[in-house]
Amino acid sequence: MNNRVHSREVEAAARRLLNERGVTIPEIAEIVYEMQIPFSPGLTKEECIESVDAVLMKREIQHAILVGVELDILAEQRKLSEPLQSIVEQDEGLFGVDETIALGAVFGYGSIAVTTFGHLDKFKMGIIQKLDTKIANGKVHTFLDDLVASIAANASSRLAHRLRDKQERLDLEEIKIRDEEEKIG
Repeated sequence: MNNRVHSREVEAAARRLLNERGVTIPEIAEIVYEMQIPFSPGLTKEECIESVDAVLMKREIQHAILVGVELDILAEQRKLSEPLQSIVEQDEGLFGVDETIALGAVFGYGSIAVTTFGHLDKFKMGIIQKLDTKIANGKVHTFLDDLVASIAANASSRLAHRLRDKQERLDLEEIKIRDEEEKIG
């Protein structure tokens, strides 16, 4: 049984799940913009959208989205076993598995992404705060709020590194190679 799922199908599924759960690329990009504008006054929102899109091409991110959102959906449908059902449904404060999955997806973008994730997890911004309120038409977002923080942290870190590459006047080919290498994993 060797029925591999094509990477394009996995990426499309992850993007579709975000959209179905009410999370848009521009909303995540807005968080990236707010995190990076103090360090890069010429930053555009288009650059932030491009960075979020690049992060969503990474398999580790896609897999984390698929697993986390599936668990949120199963909790909404009350299909998890107790006590896990209650823990996920209530987003129990001492339950750290949601942060663990999201944090695992952050490691590919370095220490800047890790510290940015910690900041976003503590000081919920934008769509993250909206998802964390738990007043979303009976929807459970125990995993999704942390996954969005992970995507935003990765996109912020990626963007910070790209901006430095441009400041150092690396040629476009070298920057492109770095982008391609980041997609692995």
